Amino acid sequence: MAEPRKFSSPALQSSPSPSPPPPPRPAISLQPSPKRSGFSKPTKLIRQIRTVFRTLPILSPACRFPINGSRLHDGHVHGGDRITGTIFGYRKSRVNLVFQESPRCLPILILELAIPTGKLLRDMGVGLVRLALECEKRPSEKRKILEEPIWTLYCNGKKSGYGVRRDPSEEDLKIMQTLNAVSMGAGVIPAEDAAETVDGDQLTYMRVDFERVTGSKDSETFYMMNPESNNGGELSVFLVRI
Repeated sequence: MAEPRKFSSPALQSSPSPSPPPPPRPAISLQPSPKRSGFSKPTKLIRQIRTVFRTLPILSPACRFPINGSRLHDGHVHGGDRITGTIFGYRKSRVNLVFQESPRCLPILILELAIPTGKLLRDMGVGLVRLALECEKRPSEKRKILEEPIWTLYCNGKKSGYGVRRDPSEEDLKIMQTLNAVSMGAGVIPAEDAAETVDGDQLTYMRVDFERVTGSKDSETFYMMNPESNNGGELSVFLVRI
């Protein structure tokens, strides 16, 4: 007599254990800057300008302007405020430049520039890079210089498209929160999933101290402070209303 077949219950069948989810990013704990008056609410026109800016192609200027062996940082008036500056972005995408009173404060200024992140970091490793952002002075508008929405961008004297100021997005705040314990350094921020990469490229960042010097209500300058050299940093950012 043939023995009856034995069937295993589906509940008893072994199944592969699910992979643990990636650790969640920390909650936003950044504090407002004591000197920060807050970001102004963008108007409809400014939002339209930002939208058009993001549709423009990225220019790749030659950022090796001869400096005749001198650094523009030398000889400037010291005594400015020491603040935190962060450069971040995907290497082939537009670079973002963020200034904070400290790594644990909300940004006081975010600039998105029409220069690829990888190119700016590469040129900074070769020599001094000077970014000049100019906009038109409008006496009828009582707007602070850090609140100007759009700028004409020059890289080492060569026109290189435009730069826009924008309010911090949720992703910006996540990045700043992830880096809030970093006072100085460079590297990549690991993506939580593959959707956060661009063609397999991870988010690159560089964080250093800057010296903020206010010349007047129409000029503001940020000098990168290089701890490894007394000759100034590799990056200077000039905001000017003319």
